Amino acid sequence: MAELYRIDGRRGKGGTTFFDRQELGQLLNLYSRRVASGEWRDYAIDQVNGSAIFSIFRHTMDSPLFSIAKRSEARGRGKEYIVYSGRRQLTRAQTMSEALSFLEKKPRVVS
Repeated sequence: MAELYRIDGRRGKGGTTFFDRQELGQLLNLYSRRVASGEWRDYAIDQVNGSAIFSIFRHTMDSPLFSIAKRSEARGRGKEYIVYSGRRQLTRAQTMSEALSFLEKKPRVVS
């Protein structure tokens, strides 16, 4: 006879954070424009310690070029968005639009 295991008790005490449809639309819109220009090539979506993380890769086998993390703030005050490059925190924002505006400003070579 099969044994049943209750798995909901094994999860962490903190809440789980997800990207909603609008946020994913914004992320994939920026991502698709950068793929079309040849700058980015791959992405990954992860969940780590109650945070949702969208990572962007220049090459498939590299470490992420940028990561956008959505985290729940302490005491349920809302969400915050943090843009990382490797382990370095580049910016922190209250909305996805603010966080992505940091990545919109890309330097261009002037000749």
